[in-house]
Amino acid sequence: MITPRARGRRWPRRVAVALAVVLVVGGGLYLRNSSTIAGPEQGQRPFLLAHRGIAQTFDLAGVTADTCTARIIHPPQVPHLENTLPSLRAAFDAGADQAEIDVQLTRDGQLAVFHDATLDCRTDGTGTVGEHTMDELRRLDVGYGYTSDNGTTFPLRGSGVGLLPTVPEVFAALPGRAFKVDLKRDQQADGDALADFLGTLPADRLATVTVTGGDTAVAAVQRRLPQVRAASRATIKACLIDYAGIGWTGHVPDSCRHLELPLPARYGRWLWGWPNLFVARMRGVDTRVVLVRGEGEWSAGFDTPADLAELPDGWAGGIWTNRVDVIAPDL
Repeated sequence: MITPRARGRRWPRRVAVALAVVLVVGGGLYLRNSSTIAGPEQGQRPFLLAHRGIAQTFDLAGVTADTCTARIIHPPQVPHLENTLPSLRAAFDAGADQAEIDVQLTRDGQLAVFHDATLDCRTDGTGTVGEHTMDELRRLDVGYGYTSDNGTTFPLRGSGVGLLPTVPEVFAALPGRAFKVDLKRDQQADGDALADFLGTLPADRLATVTVTGGDTAVAAVQRRLPQVRAASRATIKACLIDYAGIGWTGHVPDSCRHLELPLPARYGRWLWGWPNLFVARMRGVDTRVVLVRGEGEWSAGFDTPADLAELPDGWAGGIWTNRVDVIAPDL
C-alpha cells in the first residue's frame, strides 16, 4: 500500500522529470533552429532586387491605394523614370542582380510595362492601360505628372515621351539580365499572354525570370510554365503556414519549393531558423527570400545606408530597393 507520504515524495520527482524533458526538447529545437549557432552562409552576399529600376522615391506616410505618388516625390536625385529602359539599365549598371517590372495587357493584347491602374497620375494620358493600344501608349510622356513641390514645378515633364516599353522590348534590350515580372491585373488573360512570351525564351533565360501578382494571373503562368519561380498571395500563405507547422524539424515543405518569398523583417522573427538558417533552407529548395521594409500596408525599399542598419546580421537573402545605386557600394 502506497502511503500519502510516499505519494507526496513522488510528485517532486515527476515534476523534475517533466522539466528535464521540456528542457531537452526545447534545447533540441533551439539547436536545430538557431541561426546564431549556424552562423552566416559563407560566400553569400545579399541579392539585390531593383524595384522598377532606379526611380524617384517618396514618403510612404499617409499613402493610400488612391494616392498619386508621382505628386509626392522627394526632390529628384536621378533623372530616371520607373519601368523605363534607361531606369532598368542604370539599375543593372549599379549592381542589381534582378529588376522588377510591372506589366499590364493593352487593348491590342500587348504586354505594356507600367505600374498604375490609370494613366492619369504619371502621364499626360487618361484611362487605363487596357483601354489603349500600344501605339497610343508610346506617345505618352511617362514623366509628365512628377512634382516634389505640390505642383509648382514638374522637373521630369517632357523627359518620358515615348519611353513606355513592352516586355519583349525590355528583354531584348537587356539580354542576359534577370527580371521579376509583376502582373498588375489579376486576370487570366494577362497571365496567359505573359506565358506565351516567356515560352519563347531559351531555358537558361527562363531560369532567371520570376513572376509575381494576383492568384489568378500567377496560376495561369504556373500551369503553363511550372519551371518559372513565382509568388502570389496564395503561394506565400501556403508556404508560411506549412513551414510554421513542420519547419522546427528542419524539413522544408513542398509548398515552399521554387518560390519567391517577400517578407517584412517583423514577420521573419516568427519563422523557424530566422534569419540566416531560414534563408539557407529556402535556398536549398530554390526559393528566394526577399526582405522589404515597412510596418504598414505598403512595402518600402532599403534605399539609404541608414536603412541597411535594419538588416539582420549576416543577411544573405534578397534586398528590395528603389536605389540600388545608393546601397550597392555599402554591400
